[in-house]
Amino acid sequence: MKQAGDRLARELDAVTIRDLRIPIVNNADAKFIGTSAELRPSLIRQISAPLYWEDSINRMTAEGYDTFVEIGPGKVPSGLVRRIAKGAKFLNVEDQKSMGETLGALGL
Repeated sequence: MKQAGDRLARELDAVTIRDLRIPIVNNADAKFIGTSAELRPSLIRQISAPLYWEDSINRMTAEGYDTFVEIGPGKVPSGLVRRIAKGAKFLNVEDQKSMGETLGALGL
């Protein structure tokens, strides 16, 4: 996976990455990141580092996040989160219709 990380690093070097308007949780460290300086190495590290999925979900819920949006077909990640974050709300986007429903549910 190191080669994949090296390739991603080269690809990211060609892209302008700005500081994030909304922080994300890095699964390789289970911590919030928000700057471009943190994001680039974080994305590369996630290719080959162990991921802390449960710790990441717990970090988000500890900070008060209670709604999760899954993008793509199926609902496997939502099912995993449901086991960790009891009482959380889940939204799924897999087509235009579900995108509209999700945006509406989020008040956007």
